[in-house]
Amino acid sequence: MLKRIFDIFFSGAGLVVLSPFLAIVAIAVKLDSKGPVIFRQIRVGRNFKEFGIYKFRTMENDAPMTGPQITVSGDKRVTRAGKFLRKYKIDELPQLINVLKGDMSFVGPRPEVRKYVEMFKSDYAKLLQIRPGITDPASIKYSEEEKALALSTNWEEDYINIVLPSKIRLSSQYIENRKNIFSDVCLILKTIFNF
Repeated sequence: MLKRIFDIFFSGAGLVVLSPFLAIVAIAVKLDSKGPVIFRQIRVGRNFKEFGIYKFRTMENDAPMTGPQITVSGDKRVTRAGKFLRKYKIDELPQLINVLKGDMSFVGPRPEVRKYVEMFKSDYAKLLQIRPGITDPASIKYSEEEKALALSTNWEEDYINIVLPSKIRLSSQYIENRKNIFSDVCLILKTIFNF
């Protein structure tokens, strides 16, 4: 209950305080390329319930139809503004709406698309007993994931066989070892100062 109160208060406050900045980012996205400001993608949430995750659009509007769901560094579908937004994780800020709605929490396993969840369904059955989050230990470790995958000759295979199992392990450790709201605050601060 305390975690949910924390999420509601700080996501609401964050949206209010950051609203001028969010408006500037929205204008930059709109001026940079055609398409909506917000990109919505279906992810799998708590108890395998699907929800739409919100992000500032960082790719060409037709990107979902012209390439894979995972993005690696150098992807030509990424817009000029998108490169900057992705570098500093600014594109993730609309997820404050997901937190306020209850789809997500500030801290929890990062939500995946159905395709990858189905590959590791027994693991996700444990992870998705709680709300997925904006950040967790795996988000910190793999903050440069796009660059690392770009070096691979078969990046999707490496994501499935190396990166994703590692993320699942880290997220599982978080769930097993989480103590209180203060440990979540520490993870949030680590995430902020990691960029």
